[in-house]
Amino acid sequence: MATGIRDKVAILGMGCSKFGEHWDQNAEDLMVDAFEEALADAKIERKQIEAAWFGTAIEEQHVGKAGVPAAVALRLPYIPVTRVENYCATGTEAFRGACYAVASGAVDIALAIGVEKLKDTGYGGLPQRGRGALNNLYWANISAPGSFAQLAAAYRAKHHANRDDLKRAMAHISVKSHDNATRNAKAHLRNRITEEDALRAPMIAEPLGLYDCCGVSDGSACAIVTTPDIARGLGKDPLISVKALQLSVSNGQEAQFDQWDGSYFATTRVAAKKAYAEAGITKPRDQVSLFEVHDCFSVTELVTMEDLFISDEGTAIKDVLDGFYDADGKVPCQIDGGLKCFGHPIGASGLRMLYEMYLQMSGRAGERQRENPVRGLTHNLGGFPSQNVSSVTIIGQHGA
Repeated sequence: MATGIRDKVAILGMGCSKFGEHWDQNAEDLMVDAFEEALADAKIERKQIEAAWFGTAIEEQHVGKAGVPAAVALRLPYIPVTRVENYCATGTEAFRGACYAVASGAVDIALAIGVEKLKDTGYGGLPQRGRGALNNLYWANISAPGSFAQLAAAYRAKHHANRDDLKRAMAHISVKSHDNATRNAKAHLRNRITEEDALRAPMIAEPLGLYDCCGVSDGSACAIVTTPDIARGLGKDPLISVKALQLSVSNGQEAQFDQWDGSYFATTRVAAKKAYAEAGITKPRDQVSLFEVHDCFSVTELVTMEDLFISDEGTAIKDVLDGFYDADGKVPCQIDGGLKCFGHPIGASGLRMLYEMYLQMSGRAGERQRENPVRGLTHNLGGFPSQNVSSVTIIGQHGA
């Protein structure tokens, strides 16, 4: 019977470009930035990498299809390079491929890299996709802010939440992330804001104001993974290993049947339960040290903390306002600034989140460093509340 990949894969090295408006760099330049940092961190030679997974979601915008662009940019040694895409979980999907290759024994050392170059499009959000039945039929008239505003409305209705309390909690989430980003040189937006700034910002889609929405950025992130034995042999200390890696994809039920009330993400709940089981976690509120979740909108972060079973249903507003998820709270969320302040270059985001967790577990997060973190969880959400893909990854001290 399958038992998962807990402690079968170790992170040998990671790298991350600065996220932002990189008018003077192309996607390949950003990949090189992340890769060179990861390679130096891993303390191996390029020729030791045996397979790679390359994540990019909007291939029309920059590097094209297949794995060739990554192989050429990084001068990989004629190894298999597989291009993957899975909506906003694309970076994590690349990491999943590399981890599974190592865990299976197919290769000893594998690479995962993700990149997106979105600012060049001139579009004030993610580029619209027009191909395929799902895009043309189901999503023809849906915007991301509009869809997630409906999530906020459904959450309020289900839990009888006070409108002002919800807006204050959303504002607190944005203020928290902006404050955290001031301590991160690789974040795109590093300006502090006040709760008043967030509450008085221009409205995008009620109740989502300008500061409730994450930005658009260019960026790349990278991971090199291997077995724990090889990592030890190469002198890796501390040893950070993968505890769980789970993916859940909508099958259409949310959009086609009336059991789903629109107030939560069914895929996140499924992925979270499987990830906790794989990692041997029974009390996630007590056993997970930090979170990086897919805060495309502030309300998404709030709802996700319930879907990950950290806050009980209907209680996330109170936890947020109590500071439970602040940098100095019990369980920090978005301690690096999150999507809110890094932006969301789709192919890179999942790996960027893992990069922060890896730094924290290694004790190398600088002034953001938490004391003795044991496990870190990252979460991606791609698509819309009614049809989406969710990923949950947990990493931490090997054997813990």
